[in-house]
Amino acid sequence: MSPLGFSLFRKGKLSEPEPRPTVPSSGYHLIALDSYSDTKRIPTGESIDSAPFTIGGYRWVFKYYPNGSCKNTSDFISIHAELSLDQKVAQPVKVVLRFSSTLSLSEAVRPTPIGQGERFVFSSGCTVLAFDRLIRRRDFEKEHLNGDLSIIRCDINVAADSSVAAPLLENVPPSDIKEHIARLLSSKEGADVTFEVGGEMLVAHRCILAARSAIFKAELFGPMKEGATANVIRIQDMEAKVFRALLSFIYTDSLPKMDIDSMDEGEVEEQGKGEEAMWLQSLLAAADRYDIRRMKLLCQNKLQ
Repeated sequence: MSPLGFSLFRKGKLSEPEPRPTVPSSGYHLIALDSYSDTKRIPTGESIDSAPFTIGGYRWVFKYYPNGSCKNTSDFISIHAELSLDQKVAQPVKVVLRFSSTLSLSEAVRPTPIGQGERFVFSSGCTVLAFDRLIRRRDFEKEHLNGDLSIIRCDINVAADSSVAAPLLENVPPSDIKEHIARLLSSKEGADVTFEVGGEMLVAHRCILAARSAIFKAELFGPMKEGATANVIRIQDMEAKVFRALLSFIYTDSLPKMDIDSMDEGEVEEQGKGEEAMWLQSLLAAADRYDIRRMKLLCQNKLQ
């Protein structure tokens, strides 16, 4: 317990989760003061802040002002309920807050209401709900103290349509792992194996090749160990553009477009489907050679 003799914590039974949300929509937070008289030394405008806690999919912070939040409310106990600033409010948050007091932490003790429940809508432009005149201090001391012990309870209910999206998390962007891995191939950063194909030198990453192809795994790390000692691995009977396409598929899991660098527009239009079929057959042979099943099936489907 701190020198002032107070503690702020949450303890509460939470509602059954909605079918879609993965977060409870209601709960309660307790402000327990085991030495209420010590808190009276705190100046007006200064608060005791709780640690962030989560209810309804949002992180909350309570600020307890034992001598009011400002000069005009110095005779009152003030409490501010705030959405934690480290989250974004993507949509309005409909909440109902109700304060009460209890003389014991036991669930069997029925709490005594303090004021009326307050309906409120939080948004990106309004993230604080201020109860500046929650209750006069003299009334609180008369009705809600047990010796020097005080426990204030705040029930929080978040409307179901406010918690469905679990807004304490930002929108999850689409997966971009393929772009990152493909960038390794194009940047050549960290490449540790070189292939000579048709007079061209092509570099790649051993671990990625081995993870995607059992043949590459055997050549680079298995008993064959073809790439373990050789500075350059020579690939026979394959065009460089086909091997480049094979590497592209290994890194992106997508078939590359036909390599038409050596063809002008007229040739492409004239030969069209025939050239594409030959291209796919070359890719199919490469996929079969290195046992890349998904690439084989995609080529076969396109050739039908």
